[in-house]
Amino acid sequence: MTTSHVAFDDVSYTVGDSRILTGVTTRLTAPRTAVIGANGSGKSTFARMMNGLRRPTSGAVRVLGLDPSADATRVRSRVGFVFTNPEAQILMPTPAEDLTLSLGSVPRATRAARVERLLEQYGLAGRGDQPVSELSGGQRQLLALAAVLCTEPRLVVADEPTTLLDLRNARRIADLLLGLKVPVVIVTHDLELAARCDEVMLFDGGRLAAAGEPEGVIDMYRRISA
Repeated sequence: MTTSHVAFDDVSYTVGDSRILTGVTTRLTAPRTAVIGANGSGKSTFARMMNGLRRPTSGAVRVLGLDPSADATRVRSRVGFVFTNPEAQILMPTPAEDLTLSLGSVPRATRAARVERLLEQYGLAGRGDQPVSELSGGQRQLLALAAVLCTEPRLVVADEPTTLLDLRNARRIADLLLGLKVPVVIVTHDLELAARCDEVMLFDGGRLAAAGEPEGVIDMYRRISA
């Protein structure tokens, strides 16, 4: 029996008079899951519930066996979240300082060497002391991703991580995410990226409209969007 790393049971989310999610019940068991749907379909809210950034109005969410609403600190220590805009998560003025902050639990004596390895690994060698403001959009997203992955999360959730990038950098970020050895959930409008995943989930009007093999779910999305 395959163990689920994410479980939603009859989850709804309401803001004022607006119903963002309605009755979502699902289990995520695939190594690589894509979440697709039109703007406003509820897919980003679905993703943000996985580390407590959104709390369900009703229903239950379990992530890695934990309740993100009741145990947000433990969940966030295990779930790495990558935002669309890296500015939302880069906190320090230079790449080296930002990675050093993320590596706070690493012994001080080895931290600097670890930062240098990360900079090289993510294509930022020689840019550790360069102001973040001078990095390209792709370099900033690589830095944001490095800062998340260096904490060794057990699950990675990425909310439209390639939307603001050119084709080359979008492919690079996609390759990094799809090559991870931990489960990854990617919210995306890039149907080529979705097709590379093991499972695709389609949201429509706040409901989970379909989930399964990429080809069939993507085809359904194209039909309802025509």
